[in-house]
Amino acid sequence: MNVTIARDVTYDIPDTIPALAVNGVSHAYGDNKALRDVSLTVPQSRFTALLGLNGAGKTTLFSLITRLYDTQQGSIDVLGFRVSRQPGEALRRLGVVFQARTLDLDLSVMDNLLYHAALHGIGGREAHRRADAALQEIELADRARDPTRKLSGGQIRRVEIARALLHDPRVLVLDEPTVGLDVASKAAILRHVRSLVRQRGVAVLWATHLLDEVAPDDAVAILHRGRIIAAGDVPTVTRSAGASDMRAAFIALTGGRGDESE
Repeated sequence: MNVTIARDVTYDIPDTIPALAVNGVSHAYGDNKALRDVSLTVPQSRFTALLGLNGAGKTTLFSLITRLYDTQQGSIDVLGFRVSRQPGEALRRLGVVFQARTLDLDLSVMDNLLYHAALHGIGGREAHRRADAALQEIELADRARDPTRKLSGGQIRRVEIARALLHDPRVLVLDEPTVGLDVASKAAILRHVRSLVRQRGVAVLWATHLLDEVAPDDAVAILHRGRIIAAGDVPTVTRSAGASDMRAAFIALTGGRGDESE
C-alpha cells in the first residue's frame, strides 16, 4: 500500500503514551493462524527486542504494523494513532527497515534517499540537506553517487536505516536487520541503532531470533508460534522462566536451542 506522508510533524505526545501498542491482534492466511491474540507495548525512547525463532510470526506482525496487511482482529497504535483509522498520522511517525533489502540497486545511494524523502513530502533543498546529513552520520558521504549495488551488505543496511529516519520518525521498527551480515557488520548496525535510542530518544522494536542481540537492560517480548509468551525487561522475563539468564529462559519457554545463528 502506497501512502504519501506530509511534512511538518509535531511530537507533542505525552511520555505516558506507548510508542507502539499492539492489542489483541490475530492474523491468518487461510487456515494458517500466524498470530493469535498478540498484545505488545513498546515504550517511548526504549529499545525493545522482539525475540522469536524463525517462523514465529515476527514478519507477519511487522506487516500489520506497517499496514502492508490490514488488521483482521485487534488494534495497532503508533504514538496513540490507530493504524487502521489514521494511517497517515501513524505511518508518518514510523520508520521501517524490512528484512528483505528494499533499496533500488540501480539507483545511486543519494537517489534512493531523495526518492524516499519525496514520498514523505520532503523535497528540494531540505531533502538534499537531510540526505547529506544522514550519509555523513553513517560515514557513507563519499558513496552518495555510487550505484547502490556497489555497496556491501552492511553498507546497504546502514543506508536503509538512514532512509527510514529521513522524515524524523519517533518509532523505528526493524525486522531481522542483521540477516546475512558478517559479525562485524552486525555489531556495527546494532551499536548504531542503540545510539539512536540514547541520543535521539527514538523508540525501537528490533525483531530477531539471535539471543546475543538482546542486552540486559532491554525490554523484551518473546513471540512463539504466533503468541506472546513472555514480556517485560530481561531480568523479569528471566525470573519468570525460573532461569539464570536470557538464553536459558528462552530455551525453557520455547524449546529452542538458544544458540540460533545465521
